[in-house]
Amino acid sequence: MSLVRTRTGARTGAGRSAGSLAWHLGALAVLAVILYPVVWVIGGSFKPNDEIVGSLSLFPAEPVTDNYRRLADGIADIPITTFFGNSLFLAVGSVIGVVLSSSLAAYAFAKVRFAGRGLLFTAMIGTLLLPYHVLLIPQYVLFQKLELINTYTPLLIGKYLATDAFFVFLMLQFMRGLPKELDEAARLDGCGHLRTYWSIVLPLCRPALITSAIFTFINAWNDFMGPLIYLNEPEKYTVSLGLKMFVDQDGVANYGGMIAMSLVALLPVVAFFLAFQRYLIDGMATSGLKG
Repeated sequence: MSLVRTRTGARTGAGRSAGSLAWHLGALAVLAVILYPVVWVIGGSFKPNDEIVGSLSLFPAEPVTDNYRRLADGIADIPITTFFGNSLFLAVGSVIGVVLSSSLAAYAFAKVRFAGRGLLFTAMIGTLLLPYHVLLIPQYVLFQKLELINTYTPLLIGKYLATDAFFVFLMLQFMRGLPKELDEAARLDGCGHLRTYWSIVLPLCRPALITSAIFTFINAWNDFMGPLIYLNEPEKYTVSLGLKMFVDQDGVANYGGMIAMSLVALLPVVAFFLAFQRYLIDGMATSGLKG
């Protein structure tokens, strides 16, 4: 009997080892597929322009640094630091607006009882079903009448008016999971809604706030459609529009410079994500479970 058990245990252990090996090999294969574009961009940034479109190899036969030297010269006499500064201004401004306005709206839905709260919440969730392109024309007409075209106002004003329903809902779910005893204790101490929001609720919602900040920063940094519609002067272009300037009016593209700038443009996003990734995981986990 003991011999049978030993053989059965050995077979079970061998089966588990084989399953674990297959799982890890599959994970490595998926990782290779995901990382392939990143490796290609890194290699392509060191390729001459003709080798980028004429070769399938990941890495150049003879690496060159001319693509990065051209970035130092700027694009159309505009320093690339201008594009990065514009993108950083929009990204940071969007993060501040979303964190403040969405948290205020979420607090109102989660902690304040008022007439029509359910109807307003339903309408807010309903805006998630509206595609961005449906609102593009009426919004453009509105901002054109207000003479705000070619400014950053159309790109930022919505962030300060809690128009991003997803982030409002994310923070709302987190706030609903906070103990009600905290609100009662704050009322007993004489705190109003604003003081309770700022001193008690907001610090406890740090994971949800940082999660929203990360997604907002990435979306604003990578946004192409908004700046393309509302910005006209190259000096106000963001990084995404600056990449478009590598293609001249004759259709000739400087692929090497475009890839090099794309790689450099990834660095702020990667750095921002790595700095706050722990809070991102905590925020997504807790926001999804509480409520």
